[in-house]
This record gives sequence, C-alpha cells and structure tokens, in this order.
Amino acid sequence: MSDPATAAQTEPQAFMRSVLQRIATGPEYSKDLPQEEARAALNLILNGQADPVQAGIFFIALRMKRETLEENTGALEALHDHTVPEVADVAQVVDVAEPYDGFVRGLPMGAFLPAVLSACGAPSICHGAETVGPKFGVTPRQILRACGADVDRPTREAAARVGEAECGWSYVDQSQFCPALHQLLEFRTRIVKRPVLTTVEVLLAPVRGREATHLVTGYVHKPYPPVYAHLARAAGFDSALIVRGVEGGIFPSLKQAGKAFGLHGKDEETEWDFHADDLDFVHDSRAVPLPDSDMSVEQIAQAAAEIGLAALGGQAGPAKDSLQYAAGMILAHLDGSRDIQRHYPAACEAIDSGRARARFEAGL
Repeated sequence: MSDPATAAQTEPQAFMRSVLQRIATGPEYSKDLPQEEARAALNLILNGQADPVQAGIFFIALRMKRETLEENTGALEALHDHTVPEVADVAQVVDVAEPYDGFVRGLPMGAFLPAVLSACGAPSICHGAETVGPKFGVTPRQILRACGADVDRPTREAAARVGEAECGWSYVDQSQFCPALHQLLEFRTRIVKRPVLTTVEVLLAPVRGREATHLVTGYVHKPYPPVYAHLARAAGFDSALIVRGVEGGIFPSLKQAGKAFGLHGKDEETEWDFHADDLDFVHDSRAVPLPDSDMSVEQIAQAAAEIGLAALGGQAGPAKDSLQYAAGMILAHLDGSRDIQRHYPAACEAIDSGRARARFEAGL
C-alpha cells in the first residue's frame, strides 16, 4: 500500500473498506492497524470524508478488539492534526484533564481546582464539553456556566487569561480548540460504546506553557496508566500525573489509599502511593457527597457550583478538603518531591487567604 495519508485522500472509501476488512473480522482474525493508518482513517472521519456507517464500524471494531498503543497514538495524532493550541505567557501550565463524560456519583470539584493551583503559583487550564457519552455526567462546562463563567471563550482568550497574573487559569471548550472532534458528539451518542476518542481527547493540551506543560489526568482500570503515560509522551507533555481518581477523575478518594503514576520527561512512569489519613481530615465518603441521591445532572451541576464556591470561600468540609488534597498532590508532583504533606499547607493557605476565590472570579 502507498503512504496511508495519500491513499486515504485518493480513494477514501476504498481505504476505509481496507481498514474495516482487517479490524472487523471477529476476535480470532481481526488485525491491528499501523499507527499511520489509524491516523489516516480517523482524519477521514474528522474531515467528513468517511461514510457514517463505516465510521461507526471503525470505532466499534477498534473497541471490540481492544485498541493497541499504535492505534491510540494514531488517533491522538489525528486529533492533533485538527487542534490549534495556544501558548500562554507563562513558563509552565498545568493541564487538568478530567474525563469528558463527566461525573454522576458525587459533586465534582475539578472546575475549581485550576484557580487553587493558580493561587499556589501554578497557572492551569481545564477543558471539556457540555455533555459526552457514554456516561453523560456533570462536566466542568456545566458547573462553570452555573457560576456565571464564559464557557465559550476562544482558545486565544483562554490562553491570555492563563497568562494574567491576577487570574492564571481558564476553561476552554472542545468546540473552540478542536471543532472537528466536537462535531462528532451526536455521532458518538448514536454508536453508544466508548470509542477511542474518549481515551485520547483529554491529551490535546489546548493551552501550553512557554517552557513546559504538565498533564494531570485520571484512570479507573489498571491497564490505563501505561497507556496514558505513552500517550503523554507522544503528545509532548513535559510531565504527567496519572491518578486513580474517583469516577476516573483526578481527585483521589477521601477515605481510601491513593495511587498515582508519575513521569517526567522521557523517564518511565513510576508508582506513587499515598493516603488521606496523612493529612488533617477524615471523611466517610470517597468524594464530595450528593445532597440528594435522586438528582438530575442539572441539579448536580448547580449544587456543585454552590458548594465549590463555598469551599473557595473557606467553608470547611469535603469540598474544601478535596481541593486542598488534589492541589497538594499536584504540587508535590511538579517539584518531584511526592511530599503532599509539604505542599498541602500552601493549598490550604491559598483558599483561606481568599486568593483562590479571587482568581476564580477573575477567570469567569
């Protein structure tokens, strides 16, 4: 076969047919795709050049046979082909990348964490979309909108906010930094199953630092840390912290042992174990509990907005502890010390002094 990108553009239907003939032939006979072909196939889909039926089969077939590292990397490269990142006027940026399909079992605090990190001297970004399957949970966009934020700020403006000394953080929506991917949201709902897009979309780094960009993302299932570590290197992150977080997010459990995998540069990822008991709080729940178990997504978003703002205002409780715990963990990763107890007081002071709340409001 000729160069995959050339073949895909010259005869897109024939190229997709060839791809599907290899990956969609059952558990015994399905073949893996080379990285370049996975990239070319996904680019056809993102460009709207693939037949929708073939596109659906492509994602389902990859999922059913299980994506390889090469296929994941090819998919990431295709998304990067359609992403235009901006560089903030700061040396380093922390990219808080929680799952785009959101949260349903507790009140997520990820929308407030970048402001806390900024108040600790670590300019940060978070990103996402309104709602994504298969979970269709509460997202940072929904929570920030409930707080009165501009959730449709262009990527360049988001980068400018990150570079402002009095702000140092922002949210940027997928519709702004990768519109070709965002246009597939309805399509992703129709194919039901979790596609490779769910794995790689958190790694696009829409806003980068002048000198370094650090990924913080989460996982649930044991096979994923080495996958995310490989993809973080491929995406050009200068370091990555991959946290076993509640619902696959980046917040460790408030009552159970914590685990994360960290890497710096091209080093291999190494395991890191810690526990909330090492800090000055004790909780019965893993995450910030729902006020009522029978809440709609809209109600959860509103409750998260209210409780998150109260936590930034210094109100004691699991929301404030979650933010301080996660911020201390990330700061301990950034300096390589892995000493959360050393950095936890700085996170507490950032909230208690009012700096985190002020920075949050500056970024709305």
